[in-house]
Amino acid sequence: QVQLVESGGGVAQAGGSLRLSCVAHGMSFTINTMGWYRQAPGKQRESVAVISTGSSPKYADSVKGRFTISRDAPKQTVYLQMNSLKPEDTAVYYCNVKGDTEAGVFGSWGQGTQVTVSS
Repeated sequence: QVQLVESGGGVAQAGGSLRLSCVAHGMSFTINTMGWYRQAPGKQRESVAVISTGSSPKYADSVKGRFTISRDAPKQTVYLQMNSLKPEDTAVYYCNVKGDTEAGVFGSWGQGTQVTVSS
């Protein structure tokens, strides 16, 4: 079983920055895709940024040019650098990791971290 631990959420003013981190823990697994999703109150969960092995990162149109996803493979960690934050970025942010274990493919979600942007 692969478990994810997120950190870095909090409160920022519009125009400010926050950095989210997500570390994957477990035994004998290979990561293929790491990504960040968010869910605002009353809305469906949406993809924010995804990075896959051998591919360029993909971003939601709403965050392009402001957010950057990066991955530290040896540390099994994914980051989301969020700049020029807007009030509409307020949501619970979830890390998602997909990959393979000896038992087969897996997909895991983090516990979520609140990001609040004040105007």
